Amino acid sequence: MADNIDDDAVRLPIDGTLDLHTFLPRDLKTLLPDYLAECQQRGLLDVRVIHGKGTGSLRRSVHAILGRLPMVEHFQLAGAGGGGWGATLVQLLPATSGD
Repeated sequence: MADNIDDDAVRLPIDGTLDLHTFLPRDLKTLLPDYLAECQQRGLLDVRVIHGKGTGSLRRSVHAILGRLPMVEHFQLAGAGGGGWGATLVQLLPATSGD
């Protein structure tokens, strides 16, 4: 049987909400930018990233990555009704024709 590099691939719904609970922290560096880029291309400019409350290390990693992405206009912790400090709201810039 041939090895299939997509055996471990996970299909994600691109709906503007990314729940990181089922992913490993090491996947974050590629998962988050790829997901946000797909949202941007689809015109989903308001995205919720659910990282959980825990110790805060995943939240800090998410925020560090968001701070380096040129497609991110703004991000902040969600309000009390939207997950509080267990989720981050991300505002993306609209895609340009060159993206």
